[in-house]
Amino acid sequence: MKLLRMSLFFKRFFKAASALTAGALLLPLSGCRSPADYRQQADRTAYGIVERAQQKVLDKSEPFAIEPPADTLRRKLLLDQDLPHAGPAALGSEHLPAIPHWPDTGAPPTPALDPAAALPEITRLTLTDTLQIAARNNRDYQSRKEDVFRAALALDLEANQFRSLLAGDAGSEFEANYRGEDNIRGVANQGSLSWQRRLKYGTLLTTHFAVDLVKLLTLERSSSLGLMADATITIPLLRGAGRHIVGEPLTQAEQDLVYALFNFERYKQNLSARVATEYMSVIQQLDQVDNAEDNYRRLASSTERAQRLADAGRLPQIQVDQSVQDELRSSDRLTSARQSYAGRLDQFKITLGLPVDAEIELDRDELPQLARTAGLAAGEQDKDKDDGNGAADRDAATARGPLEMDSRQAIKIALEHRLDLRAALGRVYDAQRHAVVAADALRMGLTVKGGGAIGESRSLSSADLPDARLRFDEGVYSAGLNLDLPLERTAERNAWRNSLIALERAVRDTQNLEDQIKLEVRNSLREMLQARESYRIQKQSLSVAERRVDSTELFLEAGRAQVRDILEAQEALVSARNSLTAAMVNYRAAEIKLQRDIGVLAVDTDGRWQEYIPADHQPVTDSGEKNDE
Repeated sequence: MKLLRMSLFFKRFFKAASALTAGALLLPLSGCRSPADYRQQADRTAYGIVERAQQKVLDKSEPFAIEPPADTLRRKLLLDQDLPHAGPAALGSEHLPAIPHWPDTGAPPTPALDPAAALPEITRLTLTDTLQIAARNNRDYQSRKEDVFRAALALDLEANQFRSLLAGDAGSEFEANYRGEDNIRGVANQGSLSWQRRLKYGTLLTTHFAVDLVKLLTLERSSSLGLMADATITIPLLRGAGRHIVGEPLTQAEQDLVYALFNFERYKQNLSARVATEYMSVIQQLDQVDNAEDNYRRLASSTERAQRLADAGRLPQIQVDQSVQDELRSSDRLTSARQSYAGRLDQFKITLGLPVDAEIELDRDELPQLARTAGLAAGEQDKDKDDGNGAADRDAATARGPLEMDSRQAIKIALEHRLDLRAALGRVYDAQRHAVVAADALRMGLTVKGGGAIGESRSLSSADLPDARLRFDEGVYSAGLNLDLPLERTAERNAWRNSLIALERAVRDTQNLEDQIKLEVRNSLREMLQARESYRIQKQSLSVAERRVDSTELFLEAGRAQVRDILEAQEALVSARNSLTAAMVNYRAAEIKLQRDIGVLAVDTDGRWQEYIPADHQPVTDSGEKNDE
C-alpha cells in the first residue's frame, strides 16, 4: 500500500512537471535574445521594483531613471565654449567610440534630457538652476541612484530563488568503436530539460526530463528512442526549516533596497543643502568683491581730495601718503577678493559636475532675497513702527524665525523623520534576524527526501532495444530520512557568537547616530540664533558706519578731521557690509541645515525642494518666496 501511494504521488507530480516542461519547450530559445533585450528586461524589472518600493516605503512615487541625460549641460559647455577635454569620455559614455565586438546595448526606454542645457541664459545661474543642475550632473548623485537600481536587481536575484527555474541542454555525438569483433559507428543525440522550485518554507521540488535518440551507422543500422524522467522532493524538518530561515536572504535583500532608498533620499537632502550653502558662499564672496571695488573707488576719491587739499596747503603731505597707502592696500584687497571669488566659483562648478574652466556666473539678485527669507523677515515688518525709544530694535532682537523652535521639539521631529536613523534601527532588527538564523544552524538536522524515476536512457550499446516508454508502474521510487547530529558545530558556534557581537555593534551605532543627530540639531539652532543676533548687530553697525563716513567727509572739508579718520571710517564701512552679508548667509545656511538635520527638507529627483515651515507659517519655496497654496 505504501508503495502504491508513493507511486500515485509521483504520478501526479510527474504529470504536473511534464505540463511545465512541455510548455517550456514551446518557448523561444533563450539564446535568441540579444544583449539589448536582456538590458531592457533588467530595466523593466528593476524600475518596477523601485516604483513599488517607493510607494511602500516613502509613500510616494516619483520618476526614477539611471540613464544619463542625452544632452547634458556639461557637454553643452564643453562644445559651445570650445573647452579643452581629454577625449570622448569627457562628453559622456554615449559619445565613446564602439570597440571591437561591442554588443548592441539598446537605447534607454525614454531619452533623458537635461532641462538646464536648453536654458537660453544658462551661464547666469539662479539658486534653483544650480539645484537642478546638480541633480543632473553631480557624479555622486548619479552613483547613489545607481546604488538603488543595483539593490533592486539584487532583490530580483534573491526572489528568483523562489521562482520556477528551467534549464535545458542538447547535444549530438558521433562515436566509432573498433575494439570488438565488429566495428561499431553511430550517432547519439541527447536533450534534457529540468525544472526546480524552492518554497519559502524550505521544500525543494525538482524534476528532470531527458530524450535520447541513438542510431547505428553499421551492422543492422538500428535506432532507438530513450525517454527518462525523474523527480525529487526534499523537506527540511528541523535545521534550515521555516520561512524565517529559508527566506532570510530575500528579506535582507528587501531591506537593502529600503536602505538604498533611504540613503538616496538622505543624499538628496545633503546635496541640496550643500549646493545652497556653497551657492550662497560664492554670492557672499561676490558681494565682498563689490564692496572691495566700492572701497577702492572711495579711497581713490579720498586720495584725490587729500592731494587737492595738500596742494592748497590745507593738509600735510603725510596724510596724503596715508591715503595713498590705504588706496594701494585696497587695490591689493580687491585683487585678492576677485581671486577668492574665482576659486570658490571653480570649486562650486565641481560640486555641480560642470567643467571647472566653463564660463558661468551666478545671479547677483539672489543675495537681496536672503534678507527676505521667512527667518530674517520676522521682526522686520514692524521696523517702521519705531516709537523713538528703540521699540523696533527690541522687537527685532526678540523676534524668532519660524524654524527657531525649541530644541526638544526639533529633536523630536528629527528622531521621527531622519531616514538614516530609520535605516540604523532597521539594521538592529537585521542583526536580530541574523542571530536567529545563526542559532538555527546549531540545531540537529532532519530532512525528508523522496524520489522517483521512470523510463530508460539509450546509448549506442543499447540501440537495438525497443523504444523506451514512460510507465509509472515500472518506475523506481524511494523515500528516506536524513539525520544530521550536532556533533561538530565549531563554525556554527563561532558564527552564532559573532552574530551577538554584531547585534551589540548595531545597537551602539544606532545610539551614536541618535546622539549625533541631537548634536547636529542643537548646533544648527545655536548657529541660527547666533546669526540672527549678528545680523541685528551688523545692521546697526552698518547704519553707524554709513553715518560716520558721511560726517567724517564733511568734517574733513571743514578742517575738523584728518585723513586717518575718514580712512578708518571707510574701513569700518567695508567691514560692516561684509559682516552683514555674512550674517544673512549664515542664518539662511543654518535654516537649510536645520531642515536637513531634522530630515524634513523635501527634495524631488530634479533637485527642487519644498522647505519645511511649521503649521502656523506659510510654506517657503526654493526661490525664497511664500507659497499661498
